[in-house]
Amino acid sequence: MAKAIRVNQTGGPEVLSFEDVDVPAPGKGEAAIRQTAIGVNFIDVYYRTGIYVATPPFTLGMEGAGVVTAIGEGVTEVAVGDRVAYADSPMGSYATERVFPAAKLVKIPAGVSEETAAAAMLKGMTAQYLLRRTFRVGPEHVILFHAAAGGVGQIACQWAAHLGATVIGTAGGPEKVALAKTKGCAHVIDYKTENFVERVREITGGKGVDVVYDSVGKDAFPGSLDCLKQRGMWVSFGQSSGAVPDFPVALLGKKGSLFATRASLFHHIGTRPELVATAEDLFDVIASGVVTIDVNHSFPLAEAAEAHRALEGRKTTGSTILIP
Repeated sequence: MAKAIRVNQTGGPEVLSFEDVDVPAPGKGEAAIRQTAIGVNFIDVYYRTGIYVATPPFTLGMEGAGVVTAIGEGVTEVAVGDRVAYADSPMGSYATERVFPAAKLVKIPAGVSEETAAAAMLKGMTAQYLLRRTFRVGPEHVILFHAAAGGVGQIACQWAAHLGATVIGTAGGPEKVALAKTKGCAHVIDYKTENFVERVREITGGKGVDVVYDSVGKDAFPGSLDCLKQRGMWVSFGQSSGAVPDFPVALLGKKGSLFATRASLFHHIGTRPELVATAEDLFDVIASGVVTIDVNHSFPLAEAAEAHRALEGRKTTGSTILIP
């Protein structure tokens, strides 16, 4: 019988329960997957705690990789035996087996492991849309990326540096600062000991940056706005420290006619062509060595609670996966 991590009530990591589950045969447009690696992300924490709403009981997880074992009626996107990966709804990746919409699966190319794909899909496609679509980064830009030593941060900073941008990162503590320096950052600010707004102004000669990428939320606001040039863009795409407080839109004008957006991956991969193009762009930079994916933390699926404790305690760097 298949196993899965179930949430029967929202709360702390202790609510994660390792249970037997029934997996149906794939229906029309679906594929059955034997999973070999599962990505762990902050969105999982948001659902577990109830910040994002799902009705218990549910199986956690938005990202995984494995091998197709069966396909339902009408499926043409994948075939039995294909190595595939995904990062999208419906939830349920924290499982040994599952069924999933075939149109939301992408084939993993040769030269990319299933562990790498599971670790990179959500974070890497997030980096892709942030850098290539939300604000199209190029050699003329100076960017600030919060949490540069984290999973998205490591991928995005390497990618942005490859695109020619000057990358300023923030990280907490000497070890994470040192790591970020190896991942494309020209400058790294230790937010535990330095005022990141003052340091950004110092680094840029008072000019500020073109764009701030912010997955931290509450602890980085409104400082992130103060790091921007006039008409710069603040891109909020997460809230690891808590939600950004409500603020009057007039604040953006006061601080320099700023642009602001709250971006989501799922609004950028909503069609099959968008999904395939985004994933192919990601796999290209991985396969070419432009971006390296550090899977620094691996836990058995049954120990998902420990993985969440490490993630929430900011004890992780790079990517974390579960192995069924």
